[in-house]
Amino acid sequence: AQLALALGPAFAAKYQGTREVSVPFFGDGGANQGTFNESLNLAALWKLPVVFVCENNLYANSTPAGIALATPEVADRAAGYGMPGVVVDGQDVMAVQEAAATAVSRAREGEGPTLLECKTYRFEGHCGVSAQHQNPEECARWRQRDPLVLFGARLAQEGVLSESGQEELRRGVEAEIDEAESYAKHSPYPTPELLAELVL
Repeated sequence: AQLALALGPAFAAKYQGTREVSVPFFGDGGANQGTFNESLNLAALWKLPVVFVCENNLYANSTPAGIALATPEVADRAAGYGMPGVVVDGQDVMAVQEAAATAVSRAREGEGPTLLECKTYRFEGHCGVSAQHQNPEECARWRQRDPLVLFGARLAQEGVLSESGQEELRRGVEAEIDEAESYAKHSPYPTPELLAELVL
């Protein structure tokens, strides 16, 4: 659904002459829905500043992409709308950053949308509902290319942040998350009056 919704802010940015870019995210399963085609067509037609990001994690809920996609690359569909379609290794943080920067720059220059397909993997069940992944062996192979692991190795190799420094940072973040979770669980439920104040 966010594909179509992304066109509103993009149109507003173009109309008001701002440098904002709309960036909707969707999966390979979402690429098979009608709103995908309608949204890409309209964005290209009006040269809207949108970067459509397809997180191709090889599964639409539990349906393997191999039996749901007519072609292996979702990005190839961009040609039908006259926009660039870029495939990038979604496990490589820097590769995604570089491809995204190019697409955002293009959008800001008034050249219209880009379809960015990030080849990645979902380690958990769909939407966190399932207890485990339906293909544990495949999942284990992909975990060796976890983006955090790969980026951590690069940071250490380039002398930006050592492994011990990363571990210290990780512990700090985990402690912060635990503290926030504990606060939320032990806080009273908000009253309808408080919610009304927040909304207004």
